[in-house]
Amino acid sequence: MRVCFFGDSMVNGTGDDECLGWVGRACAEARRGGTDLTCYNLGIRRDTSADVRARWRREAEARLPAAHDGRLVFSFGANDCCANDAGGGVRVDHAAALAHAEAILLAAAAWRPVLMVGPFPIHEPATDARIAALGQGFAQLCARLGVPYLSVFETAAGSAAWAREVAAGDGAHPNAQGYAEVAAVFSRWPAWRAWLGAASAP
Repeated sequence: MRVCFFGDSMVNGTGDDECLGWVGRACAEARRGGTDLTCYNLGIRRDTSADVRARWRREAEARLPAAHDGRLVFSFGANDCCANDAGGGVRVDHAAALAHAEAILLAAAAWRPVLMVGPFPIHEPATDARIAALGQGFAQLCARLGVPYLSVFETAAGSAAWAREVAAGDGAHPNAQGYAEVAAVFSRWPAWRAWLGAASAP
């Protein structure tokens, strides 16, 4: 099984001294469990839903040939909710972010199996409120489209390790322990476990 993980710096694992993030840890656990898994981490710092929409298909097609069991995981949204560098408003507004997500998921699910992980907090109260609202919108969208959705906002926002590492780092990203906590939640997710079971079946 080949899995492409698309998203932003939280998918990339920015801030992790071990350079694994939650994606690398979850995939390493899957391989230790016997799944023949190739992981493509395609997280890019500062990417918004619009950025992911513009690039995902081209990048996925280069990595998921038709003859292989290829799958897609998306996680984005925090950067959409950040203040626009030019001043005034946010980088991608709520309605536009939902529209980008719907376009991505409709096209992706028509092509390959898809999962979505919700956006992560960045420990800035006003931005986090917008991220939480967008995550709720994503959850409703995924329910309507039949795409499994995992909210990780509460896990990250409620983690003492995450908060401690964010404060010690760049103010937005955790280090190894924070990412490990999210990886543990993702690794227990029934939708992900079902993928691993299907890939390991004879």
